[in-house]
Amino acid sequence: MTMTSFFRKKRLHLTLLIGLLLAAYAAAALILNFNSLSFLYLHLGIDWLAVNFIPNSQSLQYWGNILQALVRTLLVAVASTSVAGVFALGLALLGAQPTGPNAALRWLIRGFASVLRNIPIVGWALWLLFSFKQNDFTGFLALFFLSLGFLTRAFMETIEAIDVEKIQALQVTGANYWQVVAQAVLPEILTPVLSWLLYMIENNIRDATLVGLLTGTGIGFVFDLYYKSLRYGPAGLVVLAIIMLVIAVETVSSLIERRIGMIAD
Repeated sequence: MTMTSFFRKKRLHLTLLIGLLLAAYAAAALILNFNSLSFLYLHLGIDWLAVNFIPNSQSLQYWGNILQALVRTLLVAVASTSVAGVFALGLALLGAQPTGPNAALRWLIRGFASVLRNIPIVGWALWLLFSFKQNDFTGFLALFFLSLGFLTRAFMETIEAIDVEKIQALQVTGANYWQVVAQAVLPEILTPVLSWLLYMIENNIRDATLVGLLTGTGIGFVFDLYYKSLRYGPAGLVVLAIIMLVIAVETVSSLIERRIGMIAD
């Protein structure tokens, strides 16, 4: 195949892909009765946001309530991730190839984790609302179940990536299951496990805002309250507070991971 025919084929594939995407958009817009001319007025919406959602001096009187809700959201995210991490580590040890006692249990745990992590956070929150109503515990459970599935799968893959020769060496010397786990597995996976936990905390803080809209708790509920009561300035302050919290948590997580990496080296 010559270079000319190669690039011609590439352009043809790209053209077909773009045409397919445009056809899919046109079909969706037709079904939803979406007016594509709305894109021409996008700047008007941005101007409205800039005028109404910029916090002003009057918005600062709501800062106490916003800060309290922000702290509650952070605590729910950290607590759900921490508890899920403990259970996920136990399940991962039983479900990973090097440490799992038998194949049937490994497949059962792997399937259980896949089901938990493939249910979206909105699905968990709506489903749990029927039983636990609107409170912080409902948000905690929604974040817990999603984190449990994600962390179990992540921890299993981490365990399966370690050097099995260390495990086999301890087994040859007569070490029992828990001695192998304590001496060969946990020291090897400590750093990546902590990294996964920190990542999940960051992710759960973002998800906790959406969960709060559904469960009537935390910073999500405060934003919904201010927005529906047309207090756009305080609602903009809520958005700013969420952004500041996410950046702060991400910065602290990066510092902790860097510190852990230095200690491990």
